[in-house]
Amino acid sequence: MTRAAWILAAALPLAAQPKLLVNAKLDAHSAAQGLDSAFQAQVQATPQPSWIAYDVPTNKTMTLGCEFVSNDGTWTSTGTIHLEPPDHAVILFRIVGAAVERVRTLSPDCQFDAGNVPFHWLSDVQPAQSVALLTTLVTNEWTPQSSAMGAIAVHADPSADRALDHFAGSDQILTVRQRAISYLGSARGKHGFDMLKGFIANDPDQRIRTRAITALESSKDAGATDLLISLSKNDKDAGVRTQAVRELGHKRGPQALAAISDALNNDAEMSVKRAAVGALQSMPDGEGVPALIQFAQNAKDQNLRRQAMTSLQNSHDPRAISFFMDVLTK
Repeated sequence: MTRAAWILAAALPLAAQPKLLVNAKLDAHSAAQGLDSAFQAQVQATPQPSWIAYDVPTNKTMTLGCEFVSNDGTWTSTGTIHLEPPDHAVILFRIVGAAVERVRTLSPDCQFDAGNVPFHWLSDVQPAQSVALLTTLVTNEWTPQSSAMGAIAVHADPSADRALDHFAGSDQILTVRQRAISYLGSARGKHGFDMLKGFIANDPDQRIRTRAITALESSKDAGATDLLISLSKNDKDAGVRTQAVRELGHKRGPQALAAISDALNNDAEMSVKRAAVGALQSMPDGEGVPALIQFAQNAKDQNLRRQAMTSLQNSHDPRAISFFMDVLTK
């Protein structure tokens, strides 16, 4: 960063800028009179490319990190490790040709290297106005701009719930609905969980029901596991039971383990049983390995037993290795 930019940065309120900003031609503007007008003024400013950024309070449900591209072109996360999600997020917009080319959402503890292009920092941003701006940038395609919906999802403001509800509505195209449903599950807590329940119970599009069940896996609401258990036991559709069992494999605790084991031992559909074997392998911290070993020891169906043995092999769990040693030495 130039010396002049450092002086300007030092003159700003501490909470009104990224903590680590380098190689930036920095200027600061207030959005107190309205975000849209302040934002559009910088979209039209020259030279370009440039970046516009501001921060908003978060609902602390999504992991925010710092990213870089390694020498082989892969994305890797580095920088500050947040044991608890940060309470603010920085929303960044890359401007090219007087239009938003890209939207990014990052932790305020990242180092931002602007590559010696203009960096316009907006202070006094109202979260609801941020959601309204980002709503206009949501696209129907998977483009860099499609991350605008992810930026909406991190906002603590209730307007984010309303925006995602809108994009999940039946008047939207399928890809937009599916993305919104995923964010409702992963980022919007109790409200998101209640929306997922409604889609599972009432939506006529099976693809939407499927996405809503998948989104339960990432929901942090306490009722998500209970709903998956209920679906795995009681839904008349074997496909729904299969998917519910599969998603239970990503949950922790004895309730999830018992439901998966019950499906493996008692469900009449082979697709559900196969999903249960995979779910036992995928449970966090190897919680399902003992049940998988017990099933491999006692299973009468040879195809399922073979699948269980393969899952144990792929788990690389010491208990599975001991089991195989016992089998080989008998």
